Amino acid sequence: MTKLSVNVNKLATIRNSRGKNNPDVLAWASRIESFGAHGITVHPRPDGRHIRFSDVRSLKPLVRGEFNIEGYPEPAWLELVKEVSPQQATLVPDPPDALTSSAGFRVSESLDLLRESVRFLSGIRVSVFVDPTDFSQSDAGLLASIGVGRIELYTERYAETFGGPEAGSVLRGYQQAAKWARAAGLGVNAGHDLNLLNLRAFQQAIPELDEVSIGHALICDALELGMEETVRRYLNSLSS
Repeated sequence: MTKLSVNVNKLATIRNSRGKNNPDVLAWASRIESFGAHGITVHPRPDGRHIRFSDVRSLKPLVRGEFNIEGYPEPAWLELVKEVSPQQATLVPDPPDALTSSAGFRVSESLDLLRESVRFLSGIRVSVFVDPTDFSQSDAGLLASIGVGRIELYTERYAETFGGPEAGSVLRGYQQAAKWARAAGLGVNAGHDLNLLNLRAFQQAIPELDEVSIGHALICDALELGMEETVRRYLNSLSS
């Protein structure tokens, strides 16, 4: 079964808008896991506009499943991840002021940065955010050769085209990237704009899928359905 990791950044965004501790991100992370989620994802950024470095430290002893920390591998982020030692660190090519992740790494151009990051994070599984439209079989081999454990497929293009005339050809690109990754010995994660409408089809099309990381859509759904029911529905979408 593909695992569900819930990104709690949006809860932190709401909390920070009032400057106090409502909603309590730490308590909600624990509740989300109690509802069946397999892990928690966070993406701390330098400006602290949602998850803060202090949140990451506080979450570490509370997360019972897999703790995944995303971010651009700049020195402060790398030091934080090394200190906290989560099960997984996901490297994304976001500039510090990015609103959200919007691209994957160009592997050959970023190989030195990725290699040094993997070396620094020795002992932590490293996943690298990639866009299937800019990812090749040789890229998968390069990532495996420097000790990367997984890729994360950037799924915005899949979500944008879902149900439309381009959907089939776009999905085939994701399937090919996943096959290249698995052949190179890499695990396969996915995330960005996955939701209750498009998740099941994606998971069924990509049997190599180890984990999805979902935040924005899941939190929005929880406003209507409640968090427990929302987590149940996402898990159900991954169970077939």
